[in-house]
Amino acid sequence: MKKKIKEKMLKKAKKAIENAYVPYSKFPLSAALLTKEGKIFTGVNIENASYSLTNCAERTAIFKAVSEGYKDFEALLLYGKHKKIITPCGACRQVINEFGDDIEVIMVNKNDEEVTKTSYELLPGAFRQEDMDNEL
Repeated sequence: MKKKIKEKMLKKAKKAIENAYVPYSKFPLSAALLTKEGKIFTGVNIENASYSLTNCAERTAIFKAVSEGYKDFEALLLYGKHKKIITPCGACRQVINEFGDDIEVIMVNKNDEEVTKTSYELLPGAFRQEDMDNEL
């Protein structure tokens, strides 16, 4: 990935994190999703008093993109205001893999340190569309 594009994604994620709705965990995260067409969608985590109804930043960005007609993704940047680099939860890893096992996932902490993995590296053996074969 080009450095300029990654910097643009990080800038958007740092701006978006201010919109995170985290009254319970106080653990804001944001994501910037790059489509193959070059469009960037952002997302933040949105909590709910019933924690199971909470939505993560990664899924928010992906769902926004899909709802706008985009399904081919190149990269996803996850940003957290923490010392530790935060990785996607299991549910997000599965959702990311729904759209490809070669999506570059860039995880960045508050010091701009980063770790990059492919979606497959984060969830090897992900349940895929081809696994939906109904033949017995």
